[in-house]
Amino acid sequence: MNREKRIVLTGFMGVGKSTVARFLAVLLKCEKIDLDSFIEKNEGKTIDEIIKTEGEACFRQLETENLQKILLESDARIIALGGGAWTIEENRKLIKQHEFTTVWLESSFEHCWRNISSSKRERPLAKNKIYARKLFDERERLYCLADWHFVIKPELNSLELAKKIAEEVFSAKFD
Repeated sequence: MNREKRIVLTGFMGVGKSTVARFLAVLLKCEKIDLDSFIEKNEGKTIDEIIKTEGEACFRQLETENLQKILLESDARIIALGGGAWTIEENRKLIKQHEFTTVWLESSFEHCWRNISSSKRERPLAKNKIYARKLFDERERLYCLADWHFVIKPELNSLELAKKIAEEVFSAKFD
């Protein structure tokens, strides 16, 4: 197993990045960080509150600052990005500079929308299906820039997907 490799999970909101990261960390016995949770803890506000009170541009700046802090100061081998973090060129450059492998969790919009709709978590940039679909379509061309693509399939749950990523990206072996 490649114990040096570090990865960043990207993909649209609701695709399951945080859940897959949690399973990957358990399977690989390593630390993981969820960027959105890190920001909320560091800033003392939810993402929703930051965007509502300070605007999306301010949030994106905080996101980049917090990502840089994680990349510089953390030993985490797995980072789950927020859905828009990968769309910022500066973030992609930082991730590459720190030699993280990027993994795109690719899914249909309908799959993501089902998860967004049923979540208790506020999604300030997905208040309605029409706007969320527009964002999905815009971001997909940037997600394609990731090193690896894993397509979310109905027959694979998050644990099985995490195992597949661990086997293919980290060369891990499971019974």
